[in-house]
Amino acid sequence: MGPLVPEIFSNEFNLVIAFLIGIGFGFILEQAGFSATRKLAGLFYGYDFTVLKVFFTAGATAMIGVLALGHFDLLDLNLIYVNPTFLWSAIVGGCIMGAGFVIGGFCPGTSVCAAAIGKLDGMIFIVGSFFGILIFTEGYPLLKEFYLTENWGAVRIDKYLGISSELFAFFVVLIAAIAFIAVTRIENNVNNRKTDYSRKIVLRCSALGLIPFAIIALLTLTPSRQEYIQQKIREYRQQQKCTFKEISGDKLAYELVHNHFNINLIDVRATEKYLEYHLPLAVNIPVDSMMSRQWNEYFVQEHKINIFYADIDTTAKKACLLANFLGESENYILTESTDQFRDMFYNISLPPSDAPKQDINIYSFRTKAANDLMNLENALKKFSQPVKKKVLKAKGGCS
Repeated sequence: MGPLVPEIFSNEFNLVIAFLIGIGFGFILEQAGFSATRKLAGLFYGYDFTVLKVFFTAGATAMIGVLALGHFDLLDLNLIYVNPTFLWSAIVGGCIMGAGFVIGGFCPGTSVCAAAIGKLDGMIFIVGSFFGILIFTEGYPLLKEFYLTENWGAVRIDKYLGISSELFAFFVVLIAAIAFIAVTRIENNVNNRKTDYSRKIVLRCSALGLIPFAIIALLTLTPSRQEYIQQKIREYRQQQKCTFKEISGDKLAYELVHNHFNINLIDVRATEKYLEYHLPLAVNIPVDSMMSRQWNEYFVQEHKINIFYADIDTTAKKACLLANFLGESENYILTESTDQFRDMFYNISLPPSDAPKQDINIYSFRTKAANDLMNLENALKKFSQPVKKKVLKAKGGCS
């Protein structure tokens, strides 16, 4: 749930969802027979491969779901925590857990499931788990050097092999399908059951097996949300279908002085340029980082208008067009560039005494507006920049 909070779910609602998922997970485990040691141990004796099938199905389903959420930009895959790989300790720990699985008939999760419905063997297994944790904790200083040997870091197999996530998902589902067929035959041979190869069963299994392959193919062949937006922007610019709402420097200055709370003035230049000089009350969102999730609140809102500016109008127009695809905000571009606005309000020359009244009025308005804007920026300095969200990876996982 971590990467979906707080973008999709609030922190508070996340706890409610976690509670409901926990209940559902425990219910499914129990209904699937995972509270019975005989069914769980059957994996090692060859007469019941339900555990392998369930875990393979769960892993493949979660993997495809994560890829789909990332494809539609509902989940930032970079925020998913990947447990670091300590090779030798992982191998030894896996052997210890496997031995415990065979001897006790439970893994940590299924033992809690069994204990929850009152099974004594599940409760004893949990007590044994606590003793194991205690022994490891107290003996860690002696085991530390071995435990940290061969630290490979946060390894992802697809990255390690240099293949796409979709191709890796395809191989995992293919391996799962082959494994399902193989273990079913082993199961039937051990239990002296005849394998049902009737047309109805074959068609049903084939249809179910094709679903994950179809989803993976769809994700591979269709552009992601970000790719789709970039593609649409290129098409609009090539076909000159772009129409922009514009606002002049004088109108912007007036609105900032009188209605600054209704405006997001957005500088889409590089951060270095912004730090050299920027318009009063402007926030810096470089155009290349606009698709980052941390800026969503600016583009998925209906209460303020966004006004974009840059050194050249093509950059401001690109940002405005991008904002139109990212959300539902009302977006404008400033007709003047950064330097032109500065010259209008902060490098303005005093008109001669015989200048037309209109020129004198413009000078008076701009000098007063420039002074008001500077005072307003100083007064709101603490609030002029957006609070940057601290992006953390959600840690944890199944023990």
